[in-house]
Amino acid sequence: MDLQFTPEQEAFRQEIRTWLAANLDRPWNEEVRDPKHDADSLVEVRRQWQKKLNAAGYLAMGWAPEWGGRGAGEVEDAILQEEFHRADAPQVPNFLGISLLGPALIHHGTEAQRQRFIPKMLECEEIWCQGFSEPGSGSDLASLRTRAEPDGDDFRITGQKVWTTFGPWSNWIFVLARTDMEDRYGGISFFLMPLEQEGVEVRELRQITGEAEFGEVFFDGALAKRENIVGEIGEGWKVAMTLLGYERGGSTLAYPAEYDGYLQGLRAGAEEAGIADRADVREKIGRLVVENEVLRGNGIRTLANFAAGNPPGPESSFEKIGWSEYAQRLTDASHDILGPQAQLTAQSPRARADVDWAYQYLWSRAGTIYSGSSEIQRNIIAKRVLRMPTR
Repeated sequence: MDLQFTPEQEAFRQEIRTWLAANLDRPWNEEVRDPKHDADSLVEVRRQWQKKLNAAGYLAMGWAPEWGGRGAGEVEDAILQEEFHRADAPQVPNFLGISLLGPALIHHGTEAQRQRFIPKMLECEEIWCQGFSEPGSGSDLASLRTRAEPDGDDFRITGQKVWTTFGPWSNWIFVLARTDMEDRYGGISFFLMPLEQEGVEVRELRQITGEAEFGEVFFDGALAKRENIVGEIGEGWKVAMTLLGYERGGSTLAYPAEYDGYLQGLRAGAEEAGIADRADVREKIGRLVVENEVLRGNGIRTLANFAAGNPPGPESSFEKIGWSEYAQRLTDASHDILGPQAQLTAQSPRARADVDWAYQYLWSRAGTIYSGSSEIQRNIIAKRVLRMPTR
């Protein structure tokens, strides 16, 4: 495994840094804390940022040029994401469409589907959300009960989806629904559906952080056209596994870059509190720095696997466990070290960016659940990587 970036890759990193310096008006952290903004105006900031990225050719880097990408490799895409996280750039509002649905359409969709949906996805004319989890079916996704019943050439969807990220601002949803209630895996199909139609209701879900970024979606005989099924009827599980492989393994270097900023903020907070030289504080922060470097090394290993021509596989579960559980250890440590100060949003001006430790602590609780819980990831590793017996 080669842990060194090539001169061309380092030149691309400098290109990104130069472009960010010229085009990023201010860090996302400052946008969020600006009192003039509400949830809708922040979405608009993110929409305009996505349009800038698309115009510059920095969206969907790994896609073929005919689909709006550069045909770049996963290494270049990882460098891009690393630098964006380091600069605290906004996340594009159509991140679910671009990072998940887009690859699924390229791998499994028809030419007509790609022509219809990908351009509007990139330009942010249509925002997508994900209809997988249900109230009784989250980590055990194959137990979903939302059903799709034939209606002439098309289908009618009935059921409920929950934790639909960006649901309140989305126009379309990609949905897993049962076309066969008896076949656990082969009875699932993958539908693309507009949310603005009769028989669909989207409700906001307010999170513990105070935001309402999530929604729940109720389907009552909503129309799903046959032409918008991705893959064949009954192939939804296969399509979903391709999609989830990108969700679990696509972060590579981005999370370590983000955590670098948090670690800088933690060190600055300890210095201001006059405790940075305490042995226990040095040990805790030092351990976190080392763990973050391990995450970065594992990300590079994932990139080496991509560079060898291998798609995301079950090994991406290592990465998902790594960054999600590390985030909890990091935010736990912030409260151990800073005490009540960690509950205040204003942190040291010497940090790369202010860190709202109370918010990050609450948000980190979700990381070990979404995209498949840590328990599910360990089952995947045991069965598909280590080939351990089930009994």
